[in-house]
Amino acid sequence: MLETLISSRTRIKLLLRLFLNPSSTAYLRGMAEEFNESTNAIRLELNRFEEAGMLVSKNEGNKKVYQANQEHPLFKDIHSIVLKYLGIDRIIETVIKRTGNLEKVYITGDYAIGKETDILDLLFIGEINKNYLTNLIGKVEGMIGKKVRYLTYSSEEWSRIANKENASVKNLLLWENKTEI
Repeated sequence: MLETLISSRTRIKLLLRLFLNPSSTAYLRGMAEEFNESTNAIRLELNRFEEAGMLVSKNEGNKKVYQANQEHPLFKDIHSIVLKYLGIDRIIETVIKRTGNLEKVYITGDYAIGKETDILDLLFIGEINKNYLTNLIGKVEGMIGKKVRYLTYSSEEWSRIANKENASVKNLLLWENKTEI
């Protein structure tokens, strides 16, 4: 879908890398290695995004570090498009409507740090109909063309796990039921 609108594969990778998790940062050489592309191709796209005000940068030592500009008027729209591109919006929307008492949804793994992969890792917190969720995930995988791995935790289980200091997995909150808070 996004490839139809944006012909540059490098540009799509940058959008995913920087706009999926807007708090993540990246630098030129790191992205070149990650994307397996030349620094020139990435530099060209970074310059375009920065000139348009969509990215902000700062120098950290000898590296110029880039981050999505959350103050840009199109930030929320671009972030939403990236979520739709990955199919996360469909999963969350359907789960919210039909599976018990969902409290929070996190994305974990590579996508949580802005790296593109063929596997989407999700974490669901709340009282969830696991049979329905399993069936839904199977359908969604076909629609989005990615493997979806997921974990479910009750609120109590998640509280115990989240409070452990040795939790090394980065989690990016995607959705939260504001009425429960």
